[in-house]
Amino acid sequence: MSRVKRGIATKKRHKRLLKHTKGFWGQRKNIFKRAKETLLRAWAFAFKGRKLKKRDMRALFITRISAAAKSNGLSYSRLIHGLNKANISLNRKMLSQLAIFDSKAFSAIVNKAKVS
Repeated sequence: MSRVKRGIATKKRHKRLLKHTKGFWGQRKNIFKRAKETLLRAWAFAFKGRKLKKRDMRALFITRISAAAKSNGLSYSRLIHGLNKANISLNRKMLSQLAIFDSKAFSAIVNKAKVS
């Protein structure tokens, strides 16, 4: 059976990984074993960070809506309950945008939530 030399494929794989680790500190950028460990960890943190970003943004939207609802004489929980009863389905991001940029429209929505 003929001999298979795999150096080219290995070098290609190593170079592809090391390209991602550009800018890392010390051996983490140029020693394959260290770079791979660090890169896998970095990717895990990046994945987790994308999920946390969504959570943080939702919390920000809720805070903004709550502040705007209080200025219209209604608590956040009563506002959301009123919107559900009135079959108004706006997500928190849109409610937050309305509260910031179009306070008249937000007040109208709050009034509909108060009625139901």
